[in-house]
Amino acid sequence: MPRIRLRIKEVAEEQGITMTLLSHKSYVALNTIRAMYRNPYRTINTDTLQRLANALGVSVFALIEEVPDEDVDV
Repeated sequence: MPRIRLRIKEVAEEQGITMTLLSHKSYVALNTIRAMYRNPYRTINTDTLQRLANALGVSVFALIEEVPDEDVDV
């Protein structure tokens, strides 16, 4: 069964957006963003995902990807 992997770190880095700036733009706690950067398989709610997508100017679908179980490195 595939798992969902968050691509928040990659998208933010592509845009040159730091964790601190992303936190300010999205109104998501910096500690939450740090945790997502460290563990991209972390469960987050859809409201948080939408706020991050809005802050990055992308669709929520740009922030997630489906990964087969055998590729999961947790």
